[in-house]
Amino acid sequence: MTIYQSAADEVAADGYTRIALGVEYKGSRYNGWQRQADGVRSVQETLERALSKVAACPVSVMCAGRTDAGVHACGQVVHFDTQAVRPERAWVMGTNAELPSDISVTWARPMPRDFHARFKAMSRRYRYVIYNDLIRPAHLADEVTWNHRPLDVERMAQAAQPLLGTHDFSAFRASQCQAKSPIKQMHHLRISRHGQMIVIDVRANAFLHHMVRNLAGVLMAIGSGQKPVTWAEEVLQGRERRQGGVTAHPYGLYLVHVEYPDSYEIPSRYLGPHFLTGFCGLEG
Repeated sequence: MTIYQSAADEVAADGYTRIALGVEYKGSRYNGWQRQADGVRSVQETLERALSKVAACPVSVMCAGRTDAGVHACGQVVHFDTQAVRPERAWVMGTNAELPSDISVTWARPMPRDFHARFKAMSRRYRYVIYNDLIRPAHLADEVTWNHRPLDVERMAQAAQPLLGTHDFSAFRASQCQAKSPIKQMHHLRISRHGQMIVIDVRANAFLHHMVRNLAGVLMAIGSGQKPVTWAEEVLQGRERRQGGVTAHPYGLYLVHVEYPDSYEIPSRYLGPHFLTGFCGLEG
């Protein structure tokens, strides 16, 4: 069995060590996470190339959650299987030396054979960051979503409440979504303002394709007064994507945390993105 085959397996093959990594990246220059046959630049391919140099053999990684073109990550988790023996520091520092400046490995840890970055994840957490000002930002232009209309955070927070819990989120699902079921459990959906920044912080057991961006689009329409507070619940109950308005831009979306059982002892880091660290109420 080759490393390319074993990376997708639920259990590491005999003679292989399963390594987990924490990864953060700026998605602006990449056509999403997933490796593509036509050679288009992806985060996965770039990371695999760097890891393969450190391992001195081909490496293929499996991620906790695939991100679209332009979407970022602060808390992505991946795993790979290898026969190469390297200290944790080498997997981190050696790989980073081979990576471009917009991708970083933040930690590395040998894992039990049954660890799986995707299938063992208990929940995933995203933050959608909106720069709310009349003038578009010159800084962070491809790292936040700009909305020039004044947004009422209280209206947005009120509209979000009916979305909590377990629901059929078909209305927030992209047409090309491959998930087997549209039913997901949303643990929290918080909206807060920090100066000109508005942060939509959402955690669920899993997400549908474009689900967070579609949620953000609905909540911004409500926050601007274009739609009533009840519209989010109406969209949810309608279960039809065409009723859900415009999909928000990818630039402000960040995968910030993936939760696993405590037994795996996944290293803990602050929640991102970096430019929001230190804001009261965003640490937890």
